[in-house]
Amino acid sequence: MTDAQYTTLPHWPNAYPASGAHATLKLLNEDFLVTELPLQLPSGAGEHVWLDVEKNGANTAFVAQQLAEAAGVPDRDVGYAGLKDRYAITRQWFSIYLPKGETPDLTQLQHPEFKVLSQSRHVKKLRPGDLQGNRFRIVLRDLTGDRDALEANLQAVASQGVPNYFGAQRFGHDGGNVEQGRAMLAREIRVRNPKKKGIYLSAVRSFVFNEVLALRIQQGLWGRTLSGDVMDEAGRPTGPLWGRGRVSTTEDAQALENGVAARHAALCDGMEHAGLDQERRALVASPLDMSWEWPQADQLVLTFSLPAGNYATSVLHEILRTTEPERHTESEGESETPAAE
Repeated sequence: MTDAQYTTLPHWPNAYPASGAHATLKLLNEDFLVTELPLQLPSGAGEHVWLDVEKNGANTAFVAQQLAEAAGVPDRDVGYAGLKDRYAITRQWFSIYLPKGETPDLTQLQHPEFKVLSQSRHVKKLRPGDLQGNRFRIVLRDLTGDRDALEANLQAVASQGVPNYFGAQRFGHDGGNVEQGRAMLAREIRVRNPKKKGIYLSAVRSFVFNEVLALRIQQGLWGRTLSGDVMDEAGRPTGPLWGRGRVSTTEDAQALENGVAARHAALCDGMEHAGLDQERRALVASPLDMSWEWPQADQLVLTFSLPAGNYATSVLHEILRTTEPERHTESEGESETPAAE
């Protein structure tokens, strides 16, 4: 793939041998349970009303619009920390700016796709990235394949983590957001909508990060550090979120990252001129408190937590292949916030 065209996503390599197993994901909404882990809980006082909301079959933006309408405020006065999948049962916090007047009791709001479990006031608005992470409970149905191979991958993932790829939903349908981002950076198209511009920039940045991570795996470097690596607070090697300035790695790590940047020079140059600054992201995602059970021979239930910005799909891809009912092809996205980086 060259800078001239990004119409399809590459098949980025796995860290572990394929188990050969397959299962159905999200056959039912209750097969994908997500609970947001907030950075803080509301204090009980302030100009913003925080709502603990459980939604079932609705996307986050739709729920935000419904809450704004019920509270009689503009959409911009409703905040949330991260997007959550539509075809799932998810629990997350929303905030509404209501500095004056009587506070409406939104726990009485009746809607078939969501309910407000509780509400309390707080001093600040919820913004993208204001979360620790998410807790998942995933039911995989119609499972076929060798159980021993599955168990081996489950043990490996639990003990060593998974490649911290950005999930496919970051890149749009068939990876189209990367190509749109390339065209925008090359000034072949003009994108006036700030939200769309942010989506395209994020897709391009995430693509280059995934390319760096994939090359390390291809070179047999999974689970290893390179000379010149920059480590995160947990002692894990990091990869570049491209932007202005030199990469902070040195030696072999810098050579690898600069080699990927040279292959995608138009994207990297465009991101620098778009005003993004160099940042780092861990190359390894480590599921916390991971456990699993087999309620039936053809069912596997996984439970784990991930920090904000990590994808549950990256965990699943290292364990088995999954397919979803056709209705999910336009799903809103993984249970994390694109602004987490």
